[in-house]
Amino acid sequence: QSIHTPPTLFCRTTTATFSTTMATVRTNTSVYASADIQCRHAHFRCSTTPAKVKLHAPAIRARARFSTKAFGRGYQAQRRNAVSLAASGKTSMSSEFAEFLSAGPLLAGIGVTEEEVLSDLEWWSELGEVLCKHLELDSASLDDAARRRVYHYYLPVFRWFESTLMAHKEASQDAPPPLVVGISAPQGCGKTTLVTSLEVLFAHRGLTAATVSIDDFYLTFQDQQALAASNPDNALLQYRGNAGSHDLELGTRTLTNLVATKDSGTSVATPRYNKSANEGRGDRAPESDWPVLQGPIDVVLFEGWMSGFAPVSEETAASVDPDLVAVNEALKEYAEAWDRFCGAWLVVKVQDYNWVQRWRLQAEVAMREQGLPCMSDEQVQDFVNRFLPAYKAYLPTLYKLGPVTCTEDTPLLTVEVDANRNVCA
Repeated sequence: QSIHTPPTLFCRTTTATFSTTMATVRTNTSVYASADIQCRHAHFRCSTTPAKVKLHAPAIRARARFSTKAFGRGYQAQRRNAVSLAASGKTSMSSEFAEFLSAGPLLAGIGVTEEEVLSDLEWWSELGEVLCKHLELDSASLDDAARRRVYHYYLPVFRWFESTLMAHKEASQDAPPPLVVGISAPQGCGKTTLVTSLEVLFAHRGLTAATVSIDDFYLTFQDQQALAASNPDNALLQYRGNAGSHDLELGTRTLTNLVATKDSGTSVATPRYNKSANEGRGDRAPESDWPVLQGPIDVVLFEGWMSGFAPVSEETAASVDPDLVAVNEALKEYAEAWDRFCGAWLVVKVQDYNWVQRWRLQAEVAMREQGLPCMSDEQVQDFVNRFLPAYKAYLPTLYKLGPVTCTEDTPLLTVEVDANRNVCA
């Protein structure tokens, strides 16, 4: 019987094959013997026909295969030896898996102890396999970067999400509204991959996650053109992106409807924005194309590059960039319109916001290699330059004090990533 267990990557340097004869296992009047138990890269595989031996251990997948009828004495001792061999491998692999997990840099921040890791290896194993499948990774041959991203980054973040959601549910005697989690992360840092991974993991756990982005609330193309025309000398408002280029009322209405979608039979349509429309200037998708989400919704993942930003003084804004003054004024409305809905926050922190340009270039190069429409290097530079003043003005406060609506009682997780989008040790 297949037992879900950690992937095979935790014993990368050891490849061994163990063969043992498991003599005489009696089922009714027949006796079946001869079993091969194979261990490769810390991964046992066994199967049984017609009898099944279940080696219950969170660190291995075990199946036993019996094929040859045989009779004789001493089968019990040999069977114990075979099981002992598998168990010893299991213990070694469990220990190595637990040691690797326990070395994760996020565990202390999410309140998970080494003892809890040891007692819940099956959780990490099972969800690790789910995540690898979603990311189209071979769990048996993950390189070090991918292995750390799965087990030191995405899964610990989901563990925090899951425990935060459970606390939210337990705090209410009645069916609580969905928990809205604000996710603030710079462009290009892997936010989309992280969010889609969270959706998959929530679904696997029997929970419904709805994702909305501040990008979905951009002004229509017509309204964006009007904004640019009314601010002809402001380079930061000529295109979508900065505060002032969003439809705040649309976002408020959507979040209000999502929070109300807590029962079966309820539904909400969520806006979508087509960034490729009008030669890349973008436009809101027609309502007929908006996805309709069915209740009950457990958690709302509300993500954005500028989510949780707190306005600065006019003098500070002007010192960063004179064009930022108008953006800073518009930002003052976002906390009440959107951020107040967030009952918890995840902040993805970067050491250098200038990495955004490098990440954007990497994305465009990948699109170019696939023959897809993309920006030139000069266009990427121009695109990123419109966001850098906001990063320079607002990220220091976000990283020091947290999102604008965050209080001492608000669950907050900050994850710092390096230039390769891997969690920092």
